[in-house]
Amino acid sequence: MDMIQTDMLIIGAGPTGLFTVFEAGLLKIKCHLIDSLPIPGGQCAEIYPKKPIYDIPAYPEILAGDLVDKLMEQIRPFEPKFTLGERAETLEKLEEDSFIVTTDKGTKHKASVVVIAGGLGCFEPRKPQLENLGQFEDKGVTYMIKDPEIYRNKKVVIAGGGDSALDWSIFLSGVANEVHLVHRRNEFRGALDSVEKAGELAKMDKIKLHTSSEVVALGGNGKLESVTIQQNDKAALPLVVGTDYFIPLFGLSPKLGPISNWGLEIEKNAIKVNNAKDYQTNIPGVFAIGDVNTYEGKLKLILSGFHEAAVMCQYAYNVINPDKKYVFKIYYGWRRGRV
Repeated sequence: MDMIQTDMLIIGAGPTGLFTVFEAGLLKIKCHLIDSLPIPGGQCAEIYPKKPIYDIPAYPEILAGDLVDKLMEQIRPFEPKFTLGERAETLEKLEEDSFIVTTDKGTKHKASVVVIAGGLGCFEPRKPQLENLGQFEDKGVTYMIKDPEIYRNKKVVIAGGGDSALDWSIFLSGVANEVHLVHRRNEFRGALDSVEKAGELAKMDKIKLHTSSEVVALGGNGKLESVTIQQNDKAALPLVVGTDYFIPLFGLSPKLGPISNWGLEIEKNAIKVNNAKDYQTNIPGVFAIGDVNTYEGKLKLILSGFHEAAVMCQYAYNVINPDKKYVFKIYYGWRRGRV
């Protein structure tokens, strides 16, 4: 198999990885992306393409899948290449200050710099501790929402206290016949605006809120038919709620996978970087941006990943072109290839 050669190798084709292609393209840096998923877009495309996102500038609301489509349109003039459905397995640094990254299927990539933009890395959903949970998986119990139309005119119980639980409860309140939101605490961890919206919908009886409560049992014959909700203080009798779907949204349990064996400095399952300068890791020439990295004050937002990509590319230019002096310019002709 021929070696794939590029200037910048990006590991992860989610929103941050895709936007990196744009920033690099403005600097005439050629990019190639590796992703274990079969399509570009990361979790936004594969797991929740219909999830609304509210923190993208100029878009009061945009579906995750539509955001990916816009990013793909934005980077099309720079003609990035992809290795999809393969996982980055090993990293080898060569004497001439370049790298070879080999995938689990043996595909080799050579690049001057490597950018890890792998989001949360490999992941699996955090599941509630319910005795018969496995019995109802894919039979009413699901851990992610790909197509909200599945829940049209259905009864849905969502559990969780973060942004995903709040956002989907708000969204499905206009789709499903009945939406219950169950959270074990009184206070939610999500954005204040989402908490307020959920509260307003609860007052209108469009969302039924169960705070300081947990789902403690599932019921059904062959498929899910009900959940049992219990208040934490046991002051009230358990409440049995008829439902078609139970969706626990307790987040993902992230794992870096093979990347954790590359000699990178890891802290709490994330890659430490120099955020004061260039988002470079402890290995010169290897950068990490987006949710996969960590530093003091880190915010895990798509917007933050975009910012990190823009800053990183300025410094990566000097690594790729050590004999050239980069002067920051605003390029107006990139759409017509005049970059």
